Amino acid sequence: MPVELSNKYACLIPLCPLVASCLTGFLSFFFPKATRSLRRPCAAVNTFSLAIATFVSFSLFWKQATTHSIQQYLWARIPISDFHLKIGLLIDPLTLVMAILVTTVGISVMVHSDSYMCHDQGYARLYAYLSLFAASMLGLVSSPNLIQIYVFRELVGMRPYLLIGFRFARSSAANACQKAFVTNRIGDFGLLLGISGIYRITGSFEISELCDRFIELDSSGVVNPIFANTIAFSSFLGPVAKSAQFPLHVWLPDATEGPTPISALIHAATMVAAGIFLIVRIFNFISILPATMYAISWVGGVTTLSGATLALAQKDLKRCLAYSTMSQLGYMVPASGIGSSRSALFHLITHAYSKASSFSGSGSVIHSMEEVVGYSPTRSQNMFLMGGLRKHMPITGITSLLGTLSLCGIPPLSCFWSKDQTITESWLYSPYLGLIASTTAGLTAFYTSRIYLLTFEGNFRANQINYIHFDTFFPSEVIITSWGGAQSESFTKQTHNNVISATDMERNKVTETTNSLTAHPPSGDPTCEEAIQTFSAQNLLHPRESNFCMVLPLIILTIPTVFAGLAGVYPTQEGAGMDLPFNWLISLPSLFEINKHLENLTEILISSTPSLILSLIGFSISYKAYGQVDKLVDTKIYEKFKSRNLLNTFLSSTRNWSISRGYIDYYYNIYFTRGVILISKLVLLFDQWIIDGFINGTGTSNLFSGEGIRHGKNGRISQYLFGLIIGTISPTQLVVDFPIPPLP
Repeated sequence: MPVELSNKYACLIPLCPLVASCLTGFLSFFFPKATRSLRRPCAAVNTFSLAIATFVSFSLFWKQATTHSIQQYLWARIPISDFHLKIGLLIDPLTLVMAILVTTVGISVMVHSDSYMCHDQGYARLYAYLSLFAASMLGLVSSPNLIQIYVFRELVGMRPYLLIGFRFARSSAANACQKAFVTNRIGDFGLLLGISGIYRITGSFEISELCDRFIELDSSGVVNPIFANTIAFSSFLGPVAKSAQFPLHVWLPDATEGPTPISALIHAATMVAAGIFLIVRIFNFISILPATMYAISWVGGVTTLSGATLALAQKDLKRCLAYSTMSQLGYMVPASGIGSSRSALFHLITHAYSKASSFSGSGSVIHSMEEVVGYSPTRSQNMFLMGGLRKHMPITGITSLLGTLSLCGIPPLSCFWSKDQTITESWLYSPYLGLIASTTAGLTAFYTSRIYLLTFEGNFRANQINYIHFDTFFPSEVIITSWGGAQSESFTKQTHNNVISATDMERNKVTETTNSLTAHPPSGDPTCEEAIQTFSAQNLLHPRESNFCMVLPLIILTIPTVFAGLAGVYPTQEGAGMDLPFNWLISLPSLFEINKHLENLTEILISSTPSLILSLIGFSISYKAYGQVDKLVDTKIYEKFKSRNLLNTFLSSTRNWSISRGYIDYYYNIYFTRGVILISKLVLLFDQWIIDGFINGTGTSNLFSGEGIRHGKNGRISQYLFGLIIGTISPTQLVVDFPIPPLP
């Protein structure tokens, strides 16, 4: 089939999931009972539609790898006097690679959701949202102009409002989705201003045209540099909000209120990728504005370091991964700001698969933990109630370990190659930015390995008797005990707020039996201790490995987690700064070329030694603090740290900084939220007492005037005649004449 003919089928990429989503939503809205009985077929239709989009994306990718052509298809125009808006599709390597990324992660999430959400009443609704989310993102990456990009960005921004607030009956989920929606509206407003300014300068919305026109106008000195940097930075506000960059990152940790498969889709391949995609797409436009590039690089630098520090002491598994996403997105933004959009896009791809694998693994863990601790996010997502899950969930443990090592930057996994490129180029651009990137690499290795060690290594802690909270590296006074024993006050209140399930009752019964055997052992029985251990091992509940539908996506996502980084290793470094038109994305090296570039591979490994050493140091510290569970139980470690006032102060401050979210939400609440509420109240009072007061006063005066006139107009002719006579009498006739004395 000719390439020109096959590229015309690119419209199926966003169209297939859109049709499936509309069909599922229509059935759910008009035929809810029938949809509940046909929920599995609805899920199959949505998954199959995304599979078709994946097949078309791969087919066009392989054909474009041989032709290296960029094609644009336009099928509608909106002519308004001198304004012409072209609607169509742009088919280039960036579009197809992003389409493959979105569709493959989307299919994995849909398959994973089948078992994770099988008992949820909103099962069909979830698949409608997921397909619409994927269709919006696929439409975004294939847009040839800024208007289409803005429209699809708004659709992408609306989907998290629905997905994060999927369980809207829970107040935390309702607040989280509103927070995400409002925060992203701030960024989208800035993007709208930037698009308007770009059209004011270039007179075009087409990306290919406006970049060339802006370069010509800038070289001729026609463009005002202050105005150009202003509109460029306004356009950058859109990626700041969508990709959770400081200071508009506050919505991302709360996005974990949605079901875990939704978190995997949002944090890996869709919403957070939309901002980076826009920066890369208009890179030719912003690359000739040094002030904007400088601002972009430092916004990303602050974000990557702050995200890493905020993840250090989190207890919630999903929230820790969310801050990890924020930090890794911070790597991509400064890479674009220092002029290397290739490294930004490279890390976007490798991180997407690694983070999707990590979030899917966390979904498998949480799903299994709910069978043990009951349905409560504060318990099922608490890493300090986990531990030893690798023995009970081996496949999930192995895949999560690979995702962890990839995020840590351990070779030869995928994130190592992309992160090393970013760190190397950051050092070449600015030593301060390079220091931030290298420090973040060590912190990333610490908190990602901490997640794995707390979750999968050691012993399972939720069912242990009187188990003391062992976060000794970041001291805490919280005590985690058995479900039937004495508990801390906060934990007891938390437990009473949840409904006790049959699993909880069984667990309490087993724990009480074990406690009674421990407190009152049978006299004269030398095997009492062994009997207690056997009883506990056989009866205490433990998480189990997830079923095939949840494990299969983990295995599939592991493949790009391990090998996706090789795509950016073998192309030569010549012309690395000339990232567009992204031909390196479709450069598929042969075996001969791979052997030829072994020297390049060796050079990369040698140059990455400092960052690799920092990653290993972070991993070693994490293993020392969290790897030996028996040592962690011993409170002498805490006393050892406590005796060192300076170290204890630093660790306590770091822990408080992390748990308090860097106090950013606190100050937002004081200065921004309360300020807006105060201004709203003042406006309300002004409206009530000034605007409405004038209108209401006018109406009241007219009412009393009418009432007075109504009482005067009673229909009696005698009163009318009396008033008429009085009115006709001349006022001069009523004046009394007084004598005026003569003048002297």
